[in-house]
Amino acid sequence: MTPRIPALLSVLALAAVLLAGCAAADTRPYLGAFEQNPELRELFRLFSQERDEENRFVLIQQIAANLANAGKKDREILFLTTHVERNPADIFDAYYLSLVADAYKEMKAIPFAIHYYRRILKNHADLLVQGRSVHLYCLQELISLETDPENRIASYKELISRFSDQVEHLGSASYYMAKSYEELGEWEQAIQSYQKYLDYPDPEIPGVPNASRLAAEKVLFFYSAKDWMLPDLATLVAGVREAIATRNIAKLNRFKAKANFFAEGWDQQAPSDGTMSGEAAEFNIAGYLYSSSVHIDADLAPFSNDREAYLKTTDWNFRPPTWYLYFRKADFPANPDVNGQWEWAGIYFGEKL
Repeated sequence: MTPRIPALLSVLALAAVLLAGCAAADTRPYLGAFEQNPELRELFRLFSQERDEENRFVLIQQIAANLANAGKKDREILFLTTHVERNPADIFDAYYLSLVADAYKEMKAIPFAIHYYRRILKNHADLLVQGRSVHLYCLQELISLETDPENRIASYKELISRFSDQVEHLGSASYYMAKSYEELGEWEQAIQSYQKYLDYPDPEIPGVPNASRLAAEKVLFFYSAKDWMLPDLATLVAGVREAIATRNIAKLNRFKAKANFFAEGWDQQAPSDGTMSGEAAEFNIAGYLYSSSVHIDADLAPFSNDREAYLKTTDWNFRPPTWYLYFRKADFPANPDVNGQWEWAGIYFGEKL
């Protein structure tokens, strides 16, 4: 069973249960310039006499907090690591080392913080602090601090396997694990992780608008044939322009993306499950093209760039009658032959806001 930390006791209440006559530990290395600090001196005096593990826990926590609040994190670290070294059987060692890792993190010594969070997971049994798992806390900290995607993936895997019932927004772990796989260039694993993420009932990611839609698009695009793409934007735009001018629906549909094509207003919200709306999924341009005398701008819209391009068309038999055809360059390093090619990806209705 995972041990639980006792409720915090005041120093005065704790003093009443101290064991008398115990050998004193040498606390001078930790006091240093704080010999004139009465509260800290008293805490060290009590600690040097105390032998009960749970009572010592309260004192250790208070001493560490006093040292940290006084801006002496180096002495806090020395005190805690020395205690763990001298007391390897202390059931609270994992918690003490988490304070060490936190201190290093606050000192911006991130490699040392990562070392101690990993050390806790590898060498110390889990325990609960105020109802929260120390191991879960360490994994969450590692995920936020790790710069190596492989190590970050390992932390995500352990988080999901061990704490799936304790983590809010667990789908976020699969989403960010997919992003880490992308950093490594492991595309199959990335797509599998995106699929797992989309299987969660609430797949939204705090701070990442349209995350579910983007993930769904990546999954669909990964498994599609991608035979509608062209290496040159000018050739693609010219082909679409000619197909519209000649009302050649078959040719126009050959240029239309077969995966993730959308037809929506500029401010339209994507469905939360990442799928296209019924209108976009079933949008058929044929009826509108046959009944319209479409005008196509000679040049791309001025807000086009080297990765996205917009072609303004007007006089459609539709409300609104202005459509912007949207072209984008594929970001698909999983296949170098496709990566960087252009596709006609959708239509925006109306003027750009």
